[in-house]
Amino acid sequence: MGQQEKVATSLAGAVSEEISASLAPVDAELERRYPGDPGTRQPVHTVYVPGDAFAADTIRSWGDQALAALDEHAPDAASFAAVLGLSDELAEPVYSRVRAKLEREPIEDLRVDFEDGYGPRPDAEEDATAARAARLISEAYENSTAAPYMGIRMKCMEAAVRDRGIRTLDVFLTGLVEAGGLPEGLVLTLPKVTYPEQVTAFVRLLEAFEKVHGLEAGRLGFEIQIETSQSILATDGTATVARMIQAAEGRATGLHYGTFDYSACLGVSAAYQASDHPAADHAKAVMQVAAAGTGVRVSDGSTNVLPVGPTAKVHDAWRLHYGLTRRALARAYYQGWDMHPGHIPTRYAAVFAFYREGFEQAAGRLARYANRAGGDVMDEPATAKALSGYLLRGLDCGALDIAEVARLSGLTRADLEAFAAPRRGDLTASGK
Repeated sequence: MGQQEKVATSLAGAVSEEISASLAPVDAELERRYPGDPGTRQPVHTVYVPGDAFAADTIRSWGDQALAALDEHAPDAASFAAVLGLSDELAEPVYSRVRAKLEREPIEDLRVDFEDGYGPRPDAEEDATAARAARLISEAYENSTAAPYMGIRMKCMEAAVRDRGIRTLDVFLTGLVEAGGLPEGLVLTLPKVTYPEQVTAFVRLLEAFEKVHGLEAGRLGFEIQIETSQSILATDGTATVARMIQAAEGRATGLHYGTFDYSACLGVSAAYQASDHPAADHAKAVMQVAAAGTGVRVSDGSTNVLPVGPTAKVHDAWRLHYGLTRRALARAYYQGWDMHPGHIPTRYAAVFAFYREGFEQAAGRLARYANRAGGDVMDEPATAKALSGYLLRGLDCGALDIAEVARLSGLTRADLEAFAAPRRGDLTASGK
């Protein structure tokens, strides 16, 4: 023990108390507006199926069609790896896990579409389709054939279709309640939002439904689709999407980028409308910053190039989709849209390769951080949060197994979850 240092201060305790009192409103605002990630599973994709095409066997049918596409165009690990440029080390683990995923859980998130994919229909027809969707989804959860997340995309809150969208939502939700209750995986999607006031109106609509049925306040959340230039930048120069998140009053769960509507809104030619266009990158970057720390997650859009036709054409479409998905993952967009059964093999291939190629390094770094063992990288709480989040996402989608993660990190899932959701003070204590 060395000489004990003399500790001296100059400020009275009242100074600290006064400062804390003055910042109490800010502390409360930070907790309210930036609660952090909810810690729940985020699906790697959303599949949209038109309301009239949705059936009891849709999920299984998509899985079977995806498996058939593999059988026809990439019947083994080597051929699939050659198409996508996977390393020899990744080829077999990725391919076998993709096939297993398609057999076990081909769709993670399914939205029955009553908007663009469904279009205008006679009222009686849309009523019946919405009621049917409620019945089929309720039955799917009851018999364990549902996707982890399911719901509908209604028509938007613009004047021309507002009443129809409200009625469809009412028919659908009422059908679920009468069939036994709202499933835990229920997701609602509000499209073509341009003004925060439309979000506020949707919140009032959900509140009214909850009151009528005696549901817990806030039970119904929803995603906001970003498909117009006005949703990114308002006339006063502010980021509209940030105001939309606040207008949702804690109910917003996601921001979904609409590739083609947004591109068309900006005048991008059809041939260049894609999720890697500079206009798309700008929109998603604004969405990402607006959502950071709020608990609202960001989803990328889709590609409309379908993997159909002769093998060479399918392979080209697969390479495009795989590349766009990997690009999105590197930019921290962990979810996207898939428009065709042929897209889901490359969705899962890209996701599984992303997590498998980096999980050993991530697990090792997190183990060293947890054990204060040092190493060639100096990590801190924010990095530990990112490392554990990466591993948890890999576990949730099936890219990784808890046994292999535990073997390399010495950590349980509970340990990972604790690192992934630290208290605010834990992240700022280092002053970084």
